[in-house]
Amino acid sequence: MQTIIIHTDNDKAKALKQFLEAFEVDYQVENGEKSPYNSEFVKKILERSKSAKEGNTVKVDPNDLWGSLGLK
Repeated sequence: MQTIIIHTDNDKAKALKQFLEAFEVDYQVENGEKSPYNSEFVKKILERSKSAKEGNTVKVDPNDLWGSLGLK
């Protein structure tokens, strides 16, 4: 079995599907592009963003970075 990847617009994709069906060729359609980012990472960032919007933040004093982060 061989894999052929074709990038095209919707109109051409419809014609290609009809062509493949006429020749009884199995095919698979994937809509959109896959994200280059790890889905767990994206989920974690979105959760933290929501938390920050709700006011769960830490103010950092630029004159005392370690102390304001509780690392002193």
